[in-house]
Amino acid sequence: MPKILGEIVSSPEVFIQQLLVGLVNGALIAIIALGYTMVYGIIELINFAHGDLYMLGAFASLTVFGAFGMQDGAPLAIAIPVMLVALIVCSVFCAGLNIVVEKYAYRPLRNAPRLAPLISAIGVSFIFQNMGLFWGGLKAFIPVMGSNSAAPKSFPDLLPRVDIFKALGIQTSIVFTTKDLIVLVVAVVLMVLLHVFVQYTRLGKAMRATAQSRDAAKIMGINVDQIIALTFLIGGALAGSAGILVGLYNNTIVFTMGFTAGLRAFTAAVLGGIGNIVGAMLGGVLIGLLSSLSDQYLSSRWTNAWVFGVLVVILAFRPGGLLGENVQEKV
Repeated sequence: MPKILGEIVSSPEVFIQQLLVGLVNGALIAIIALGYTMVYGIIELINFAHGDLYMLGAFASLTVFGAFGMQDGAPLAIAIPVMLVALIVCSVFCAGLNIVVEKYAYRPLRNAPRLAPLISAIGVSFIFQNMGLFWGGLKAFIPVMGSNSAAPKSFPDLLPRVDIFKALGIQTSIVFTTKDLIVLVVAVVLMVLLHVFVQYTRLGKAMRATAQSRDAAKIMGINVDQIIALTFLIGGALAGSAGILVGLYNNTIVFTMGFTAGLRAFTAAVLGGIGNIVGAMLGGVLIGLLSSLSDQYLSSRWTNAWVFGVLVVILAFRPGGLLGENVQEKV
């Protein structure tokens, strides 16, 4: 550990660089984590299919880009409208798919023992993953998917990469591009809008009431089935948004990407206090920062062990997560 501290002191710019990288990646993890925490807060279901839903969102956005013939470095005047169309399409697609899954896979098991819907969620996860594998093999219909269904797919590099510090005349080795800023701003805006919606709108209050007690919510005249469907709709839309953001940021997607991202997002939700929106945001950022610092100062092969080790330590002292015991309302 003293060696690591020495590296941080001797190279503060490297440390700051990793903080920026971790912040952007953490914001992306937080968006996915919100889907986990919302569903758990409403019906106490760990929706393991959520990570793979995010993967399908990335594939849907790549399909849209392929349909418009988008290439690397396309003019912003053309790229921006297409990106907005792709964002709407993949958000609507993932939201609709999530509602269908809730209605036909989860709703019939709502009053069953908890193990039954959990196994159902795992089954839906495998179905989604195989949908991604099949989607990736549709070269005849979607040429941008390439020749190998299981191979990573190239995502068009559409976001500008202007170095903000150099553009401002600041001499530093720290790199923070407009691409990083765009992804970070969009992620933060989505999270803030969700928080405002849940806390200050009538539907948001109905969601919080349903999370506290479904039976009491029914007595008060709240359509619980509708509220649960709305929760899955919002979670699906966030997963689709995360899919296109990650594709634009990393410029590559693969049908297995949902497993790793879903695992880290679920960890972030538990770390922050599953069922708590602010906790999911905090947990996502912490996971991103821990992963980035571990990659730099330890080794990428130890990153998962380090992240989950920190999770175990925190939960040993705060079993409800960082914010799980401090906030009465779970959603």
